[in-house]
Amino acid sequence: MDLLGTSTAIVSVSTPGTGFLTDPGEAADLARRLNDFSASLAADHAGRFEYFATLPMPDAAASAAEALRPLEQLGADGVTLPANNQGAYLGADGQDALWRVLDERGALVFVHPAELPAPVVEGIPPFAADFLPDTTRAAYPLVRNGIARTYPNIRFILSHASGFMPYASHRMAVAIASDTGRSPLDVLDGFRAFYFYTALSSSPAALPTLLAFARPGHVLFGSDWPFAPTPAGQYFAGGLDTGVDPNLLQAINRGNAEALSHAWPPPPHRPRLVRSRHVRAMPPNGPPPASSSRALVSTDGSGLSGRITIKTSQRVTALMGRR
Repeated sequence: MDLLGTSTAIVSVSTPGTGFLTDPGEAADLARRLNDFSASLAADHAGRFEYFATLPMPDAAASAAEALRPLEQLGADGVTLPANNQGAYLGADGQDALWRVLDERGALVFVHPAELPAPVVEGIPPFAADFLPDTTRAAYPLVRNGIARTYPNIRFILSHASGFMPYASHRMAVAIASDTGRSPLDVLDGFRAFYFYTALSSSPAALPTLLAFARPGHVLFGSDWPFAPTPAGQYFAGGLDTGVDPNLLQAINRGNAEALSHAWPPPPHRPRLVRSRHVRAMPPNGPPPASSSRALVSTDGSGLSGRITIKTSQRVTALMGRR
């Protein structure tokens, strides 16, 4: 966290969540225990950690029941949901009980990919390629089936710049328009209503597409550490630092996420701090130079203040505030 100038982390259990358990009662019990632990972590490290709650999907009724406890009693900032749960994607039939509970509370919903409901291809790690279509697949039914429109108070955050959804958004919009009779522009507006984080995506190839597609204020910083190792976090953070103007960088670092939740404290006021870290520049045609470095300076909360990112830690995904 300190290496990337992180001040606040919002943790949540990542893939596979409770979905590896076949007994619904065991899954619900594990979700309760994970949420109790996360609430204790936030209480013991106030201002440093917050959390998104775990829900026992694909059981939508049990998930709706469990969501009430962390959101109303334990101070959760939102919930995390896998893009697919045992092959059932978000936005499928039978999930309305959960969407109603989340909509009534204006919840943040962090969508993280899972392994595709298909055999793994030898030599292709799921995280390297399969995670991207999995998130894109979840976005499609959420828009096509009107979930985001029916439950407008839910704010969905899609992992890894939403896979390849921005790149393929017009193609998918035409398909949905043909299927439903809606206007392609109306469908595109539904896709643009999502929030996106930049983990493993702030490259000179992917970042311009995301920024061209997303609504202002809808891009959040992400690192995906430690599933994405420290050099990867630095590589993509460097791509963001050198790829956007300072005002937009400040918004992505923290301001956009602060607008989503009042739980994140402002960057702490502290004496002038100079921290050097290796920041690898992101040339368009190859890896960054091995020896470039830059000083990260924060003076009483000014300068690079409070980056908010999403990372994974011990199958825990965190939304973090960069100082």
